[in-house]
Amino acid sequence: MNTPAKAPLTRRQIIDRASELGIGSERLRFFDEDVLAADASRTSDSGSVTAAELHDYTQLTDVALRRVREPAEGLFIAESSKIIRRSHASGMVPRSYLTSPKWLFDLADVIATNDVPIFIGTDAAVESLTGFHLHRGALAAMHRPTLPAPAAVVADARRIVVIEDIVDHTNVGAIFRSAAAFGVDAVLVTPRCADPLYRRSIRVSMGTVFQVPWTRIGSWPDGIRTLQDAGFHVAALALDDDSVGLRDFADTAPERTAVIFGTEGDGLHRSTIAACDSTVMIPMSGGVDSLNVAAASAATCFALQEG
Repeated sequence: MNTPAKAPLTRRQIIDRASELGIGSERLRFFDEDVLAADASRTSDSGSVTAAELHDYTQLTDVALRRVREPAEGLFIAESSKIIRRSHASGMVPRSYLTSPKWLFDLADVIATNDVPIFIGTDAAVESLTGFHLHRGALAAMHRPTLPAPAAVVADARRIVVIEDIVDHTNVGAIFRSAAAFGVDAVLVTPRCADPLYRRSIRVSMGTVFQVPWTRIGSWPDGIRTLQDAGFHVAALALDDDSVGLRDFADTAPERTAVIFGTEGDGLHRSTIAACDSTVMIPMSGGVDSLNVAAASAATCFALQEG
């Protein structure tokens, strides 16, 4: 027997339920496809929103556009209830939320702790705005934090990961997840590396990008010398004539060790390898000569975890 579909909540029902959960009605801003088609400069009715106010969430699937816009405009996008919760728990500050009516109350306890706008759209309007079907609950536009100086990030660290010029957001997110899982104290990102706070990176990392201290290195490969001066043994993960096997390296790894992972195609720059204290390889068999950088980072972080 088929269960009849529930009727969608009316605007009045949403407002009343939100009020019961401590969310003021003045924060709730409703929109549909007609609003998106309207002139962005028009004045909104009470409880409605103009297209201009939804600017943070437009064209989310345009990677080239968003990776420029988001840092320039000082924001990043958290996607899904779980990621939004983790971003809040780590101290990230929201600018606004975007959700459909059926998902609003799943995050009510978090949303009620602040007073930023909550944009509530029909499923069709949300998909038209963002470019994809929002099936993970909600989005939040968050204020992008000011990155600390590298010296501050590594000051008390013993194991750190450096990712050099990795441009795939999925790989960046996966490396952060491995770093968090295996006790890495910090991650450093070179200037040309993909943004760890891009939506896909955050999602693949399962929000651990908020958990592991990280920052960008201003100059590279000059930053290798800075790490060495701070007492780190810097190892390049690369196939080289004098590479040491990962097991052997892990058995005698110095107290403070930094491991550098290179690009998906060409690996580390020769100048980077030359500046490092040692070169490490992961022994393989079966005719396989290399691993995806995310898999290589997981194996390395596991081998180097302490305790």
